[in-house]
Amino acid sequence: MSSLTTTAGFAPANITEAIKFSEMLSKSNMVPRAYQGKPEDILVCVQWGYEIGLAPMQALQNIAVINGKPSVYGDAAMALVLASPVCEGIEETIEGEGTANPVAVCVAKRKGRNPVRSTFSVEDAKRAGLWAKQGPWSAYPKRMLAMRARGFAIRDAFADVLKGLITAEEAQDYPDDRKPAKVMAIPTKNPLDALAAPQEVERDDNGQQQREDQEQQEAEEERPATAEEIKEQFKQAGVEVIDVQTRGNWGLYVPGKDPQWFENKADWAKAYSELADKVALAGRATPESRIEKLKELRKANEPTFNKLEPIEMTIHSRGLNSRLQELQA
Repeated sequence: MSSLTTTAGFAPANITEAIKFSEMLSKSNMVPRAYQGKPEDILVCVQWGYEIGLAPMQALQNIAVINGKPSVYGDAAMALVLASPVCEGIEETIEGEGTANPVAVCVAKRKGRNPVRSTFSVEDAKRAGLWAKQGPWSAYPKRMLAMRARGFAIRDAFADVLKGLITAEEAQDYPDDRKPAKVMAIPTKNPLDALAAPQEVERDDNGQQQREDQEQQEAEEERPATAEEIKEQFKQAGVEVIDVQTRGNWGLYVPGKDPQWFENKADWAKAYSELADKVALAGRATPESRIEKLKELRKANEPTFNKLEPIEMTIHSRGLNSRLQELQA
């Protein structure tokens, strides 16, 4: 252990000690969650810290892997630059506060060279799709503007100090390049040209009759289906039905039996689920027979399922899959 002790704390002296050191830290809850249980990542992080001048624990706290690439948090990057003998100073200001377009300014001064001045404004953030973005950009917008200006300035002026690392605040705003990018076709003409022109309504002397006919047609299309129309849909699906009369529009169909009708969707859904559970738990039937009956029940009620909202249909589909998996186990 004494070989790991320095005036700066613990520091591995060779690869063997580094591996043991990383394994020990990976089991601790005191390291960032991203490194817990990952000794290999800790080893790489510590090595990165060594190359840019951060002690092991400082590296674990300030180096983050974002989109598969290491980056350093802005405050740590600032500390590294200020500690460098080539740095003459860093100045950060916000210009135009209280206006619609405040600008963060960072001036990085390196000995023997002209100062590097970088800016990042609200307009720049909007152009990059960052302004009002959920997270730090909406919670601390002024801070994020300053961080982006700082990152540009110190990377340009002190690239050798940071060894090519960018700030974590900037890296978090970039898309994940490991995921396939969405390719958008460049339109050759105005997209509005693709919209169909509104249909011209024939007019009589005053146009009133045509407008009334069109409104009636639209109302007809929006009204809920009648019981007779639903009955016809079931017939087209190959399901034998009986006269629905006035018993509701939500039909529960059991192959070989008369359907049951419900006034509302909730009652139908409850009855369907109870019936499906009953079929799945039929003790005397073989699992294969119960699986087949569940599928037949689902198919018979297809027209009713088509009236459900997508999320409701998904819930019932998951219920069916769960019952089938239990019977197939």
